[in-house]
Amino acid sequence: MRQEVKEKSIVTDSGFENPEVIVEKLSDFEHYLEHNKKLVGTILGIVILLVGSYFGYRYWIGLEEEEAQKQLFPAVYYFEADSLNKALKGDGNNLGLVSIADDFGYTKSGKLAHYYIGTIYLKQGKYQEAIDNLKAFNSSDILVSARANCLIGDGYMELNDYKSALEYYKKAALHYPNKYFSPRYLLKAALAQELTNDYTGAINSYTTIVEKYNDSQEAQEAKKLKARVEQMTNSN
Repeated sequence: MRQEVKEKSIVTDSGFENPEVIVEKLSDFEHYLEHNKKLVGTILGIVILLVGSYFGYRYWIGLEEEEAQKQLFPAVYYFEADSLNKALKGDGNNLGLVSIADDFGYTKSGKLAHYYIGTIYLKQGKYQEAIDNLKAFNSSDILVSARANCLIGDGYMELNDYKSALEYYKKAALHYPNKYFSPRYLLKAALAQELTNDYTGAINSYTTIVEKYNDSQEAQEAKKLKARVEQMTNSN
C-alpha cells in the first residue's frame, strides 16, 4: 500500500516554528527570485517610483501652498477693506482671488479663494457665479464650511429656488450644531419651508430653535413666527 506523505507544518506540536519548514520556504522563495528577476525588478521599480512620486508631490504641494498663502494675504486684505474689485482682480502687483483660485485651486488657500469669490459675487448680485464658487470651496474648518452652505442657500433664495436653498440651510444647521450659528441657519430654513408651503416643516424648525436653542437671539423671533404659522394653518 502506498503511504501518503504528510506535508510538514510550519508550527510544531510544541507551538514553536519548525526550522526545517522555514528553511524550505526560504529556499523556495530564493528560487522564485532567481527565476523571476525581471518581474521582481519591475515591481520594485514601480514601488520606488510611487513612493518617490508621493513624497515629491507632497514637497511640491507644500511649496505651492506657501506661494498661494502669500498671494492670498493682500487679496483678503482688500476683501476686508471692501475693495471688492481689487480683491477679485488684484492690484497690479498681487494676484486677485480669481487668479489665485485658477492657479492654485488644488491648494487649501486656492480653495479658500473660492469662498471669498463666492461671498463677493453674492454681494454683487451674481448669484449663480456665487453658488458655483462656494460649491468649489471645501475646508476642514467646520464653522466656515457651515457658513459656505448657508451662503449657497442665500444664493438659491435670490434665484427663487427655495427647495435648493432649504437643502443647504439644513446642511449648514446640521453640519456642526451649535448655539451660535445653528439657530440662524434654522430660521432661514424655516423661511424656505414656508415659501415651499411646507408649513409643518417650518413649525418643526421653529420649535427646534425654541426648544434646543432657547437662550439664542433667534429663539424669541422663532416663537413669534411659529405662532403666526400655526394661526395661519389653523384658520385654513
